[in-house]
Formats: sequence, structure tokens, C-alpha cells
Amino acid sequence: MTTAAPLVDVLDDTIRACAGYGRPDLADDLRVRRSALAASAVRVVVVGGTNQGKSQLINALVNAPVCAIGDDLTTTATAQVAHAATPSAAIVTAGVRALDPAGDRTPVPIDRVSAMANEQARTTDVTVRCEIGLPRELLAAGLVLVDTPSLADSADPAVNATARQADAVLLASDATRALSQQELDLLRVIVSRCPTAAVVLTKIDMAPRWRAVAQQDRDKLAAAGLSAPVIPVSADLRLAAAGAGDRQLGEESGFGRLIQWLRTDVQANAATIVRRSVTATAATAVDELLRPMVAEYTKAQATPTGGAVARWHAAGRRLEELQRESARWQTMLSDEVADLISDVEYDLRERTRRILREVDDYFEVADPAKDWDEFTEWLQDNLSAVAEDNFGWQLDRFEHIAQQLAARVDGIVPGAFPTAFPAEFDDALKLPGIENFGVAQKMFVGMRGGYSGLLMFGLATTLAGMPLINAISLGAGAAFGAKSVFEERGVRLKRRQAAAKTAAQRHVDDFFLRYSKASKDAARAIHRVLRDHFSDLARRRQAEITESAKAIKRTVDTEAAEQARHATELRARLAELGSLRERVRLLAQQTAQQSLQPRGLTA
Repeated sequence: MTTAAPLVDVLDDTIRACAGYGRPDLADDLRVRRSALAASAVRVVVVGGTNQGKSQLINALVNAPVCAIGDDLTTTATAQVAHAATPSAAIVTAGVRALDPAGDRTPVPIDRVSAMANEQARTTDVTVRCEIGLPRELLAAGLVLVDTPSLADSADPAVNATARQADAVLLASDATRALSQQELDLLRVIVSRCPTAAVVLTKIDMAPRWRAVAQQDRDKLAAAGLSAPVIPVSADLRLAAAGAGDRQLGEESGFGRLIQWLRTDVQANAATIVRRSVTATAATAVDELLRPMVAEYTKAQATPTGGAVARWHAAGRRLEELQRESARWQTMLSDEVADLISDVEYDLRERTRRILREVDDYFEVADPAKDWDEFTEWLQDNLSAVAEDNFGWQLDRFEHIAQQLAARVDGIVPGAFPTAFPAEFDDALKLPGIENFGVAQKMFVGMRGGYSGLLMFGLATTLAGMPLINAISLGAGAAFGAKSVFEERGVRLKRRQAAAKTAAQRHVDDFFLRYSKASKDAARAIHRVLRDHFSDLARRRQAEITESAKAIKRTVDTEAAEQARHATELRARLAELGSLRERVRLLAQQTAQQSLQPRGLTA
């Protein structure tokens, strides 16, 4: 068999590409294919599900029971049947793949080789196959028949491995039912790697409706776009006809058509079939290299540095939101402090007015001359209590404001406020000036009042002929003098009480003025502490976010550069593989133009 130099060159380039892009499995398959180009053999691999008659099909083709069969026997080791001058058989172990030429050979009897290989494959972990040589005319021109373990699932990795090393494929499916979807999928995968294939409808002697099934299979293949002839056969009839020498029974077995397909469509076009399989395998290998690379390139082009860019934009949004929130919480702090100062001043005013009302009530009955010391002590205690309560309430309100700010800016409350109590209002309350109502003053007031009574009543009694000074006028004078003294004492008490009230009010007003100023100063100091504390927190947070954004931007730039470099590399690789794929396509096109002259066999 001769091969064109361009095919070898393309195959070598594809092998190097597979090895270079981390697919040694594809490279190994292609090396096996390359070695097949120089060989004269054509491998016809028989595949199918369990109990579909694969082994018996090969036995019937070579008219010898070389492959183990039976209801309780399932093929687990590959059996390779080739031409030999004399019958021979060997079990091959330790090969990398089921069809690789490498491995240790152990000669065994030909009638037991398949069963022994199957048993060894079931009980050991090494790769096992058997090789059988027979002097058959069908095999003399280089045809090699290969029996394989069941391949019912197209997802089985063994499907690809088998298809890549086959030159032609026979899919065995019994005639009791039409092709299943699993078998169609299996054939589709195989044809993509080995274009020369046929469906062998086995066991037609057991299925009276095999013709209808054969037509259903053709319809399904046409609907699936698969080009493969359907060849109905009966291995049992073939073996029986061979044993009895019955040519008519041999014709009814259908093997004449199958052997004709193998000779005219496979053996007669061996070089072209091998080239088709090689180019299909190379095309599949390049496609498998291209598929993940195209996906990776598409991803790199679609969303370059998507994660980092999203984080960068998020950091910018957080920074803008932090700036807006900083303006909001500063406005809120100013409003809250203004309300607090107003409320504190009102509270202080209300408390001092309550004290003044109590002072008024107290000096309605009390005499400042007697109770002044007790009153000043009471007043000082009450003013001190007012100051403590008012300042404590102010601190509580500031604590509440700080908690609100901490929740808004996601920070912590300051460790301590300026809690120094305003300087104590210790100005002494002086006793207002009080007149001394002594004995001399009492005598003077009494004499003045008594003189008026004496004179008034003396004049009245003179009309009765009595003297001016008499007992009645003297008694009236004494009564009027006592009344004058008593009234003067009351007037002087009212003046002392009014003076005490005025002094107390003036003292309380001084306290209010001084303490109100101190309270406002304290509020402004705490305001500044809160403002500076949370402003510092906001500045630190802004600095952190800004630095984070810068770091993310550096990452974005680095990733963008890396992705651009990676995309450039991917483009170069894709161009290289695309060129290789085009070369494979042209070779496949040239191979397809060669005449295979299929017979279009029917049942």
C-alpha cells in the first residue's frame, strides 16, 4: 500500500500539535494510524452491544469457532483474526491499547484462546487481547477482523479508541428489533472517526420479520444522516451451510453479500479506506484541540477581567456613597445638636422656673430674717440637682446621637465624651438689706399711733365735759399704739419677703445664664468630638477604599494585559490549528473524490 507524502506530513504535524497542546492520547492514536499507512492490512472492527452476535459473526466469516460464544459468555478481551499460513493463536498482555502491536505474547491452543483471553481480562487489570491466525482466502489480501467488547454507550471512552484504530466498522445488531437510539449514537460517533461502516443485521434465522426490521433500520439511518448499508445475515445458517456444503443454505445466510462488501468496498479500496480513516481521525483530533481553545478564546474576548472590573466599579460606588453619606450624617449631627441645645435650654429653664415658684410659695410664710440660712442651703442643693440632671440628660442624648451616627457610618462610638461637669455655681446668696425693728423704733411707732388715738378720743370726750386726758383717751391711745406697732411689723415682714424673692430670682437668673452658657459650651465641645471622630472614621474608610480601588485598578490593568497577551497567543494557536484543519479537509476532499464504488447492497 502506498501513501501520499502530504498525508504523512499532515499526520506528523497533527501528532506534534496534539503532543504540544497536552493531548498525548490523541497523539498516540494518530501514531497508530500512521503506522497503519505503511502496513498492508485493513482492520475491520466489529462493534455492538451485548448478545448482538459479534463473535459468532466473525466465526461465520472465517468458518471456524475461533471466538468464544455462549449465553453466559461476554467478550471482554479484543480478538484479532488475521491471515496465517498455518493456524496459530496467542494471548497478548501489557499493551497500552487493545489494538496496539506492542505486548507480551503467549501461544495458546486456537480453540481456547478467546475464552482464556476473556477470563484473563475479567480477572486482571492489564490490557489483554488475543491474536488468531488462519489460512483463509478472505483474509489473504490483508483483511483483519477484530472482535471487541460490548460498546452499547457512545459516551464510553473505548468507542473513540476503537473507532480511531479501525479502517472499517461493522455494527452488529440482531434482527429481532430495529436500531435503538443508543446504537445510532454509537454509529454516529464511529463514522465521524472511521467513515467506512456497515450495519450487519444478525440472527435473521430467529426473526421472521427481519425484512421489515431491515427497512426500518435503513429509514432510521437515512433520517439520522448516516451513510451505511444494512446487510442482513445469519451466522448459524452460514456455519451450517459450510459444514454441510450446502450452497443454497449459504446464500440464504446472507454472508455472500457481506463478503462481497468486504472484498469490493473494503479490500479493493484498501488504500483509499485507510486514507479516509486517517484523515477522519486527524480531523477529529484537530477538532478536539480546537473546541476547548475556541471556548477559551470566546470567554477571554467576551468578558475580559470581568471580576476585577466589577470589583473596581463597586469600590468606586462605595466611595461615592461614603462621600454622600458623610454629608448626610454631618447634616444630621448638626440638626440633632441644634435640637439638643434647644431642648436642654428649655429643660433648664423649666427646672429653674419650678424652683422660683417654690421660692415664692416659701416666702409667702417664711421670714427671711429667721430662715435665710436654711433657705440658701435648700436653694443651692436644688440648683446643683438641676445642673446634674440637666447635664446628665444632655450626655444621654449625645450618647443616643453617637449610636445613630455609628449605625449610619458603620463605625464605633467614641470611647469617652468631654464629661467634665460645668463649674459649680457657688456664688453666695446674700441676705437682702433688712431694717432693724428695735425697741426704740417700736416705742416711736407706738407713741405715734398712741398719740393719734389719745388725741382723737380725748377730743371726743371733751364734748361730754371730760378732760382731754382721761381714762378713755388713755386706753384708746394705748390700743392705737399697739395696733401701729403690729401693723408696722407686718409691713416690714412683707418688705423682707419681697426682697428675699427678688434676691432669689436674681440668683437663679444668674445661675441660669452662667450654667446655660457652660452647657452650650459643653454641647459644642461634644459636637466637635463626635464630628472629628466620625470624620476621621470616614476619612480612613475613604482612604482604605481608595487604596483598594487603586490596587484593583492595578489588578485590572495587569489582568487586561495578561488577557490580551493570552488572547494573542490563542489567536495564533487557533490560526495554526485552523490551517492544519484546512489541510486535513483538503486531503479528505481529495480522498473522497477517489472512487470507492459502493454497491448499495440490499436485503
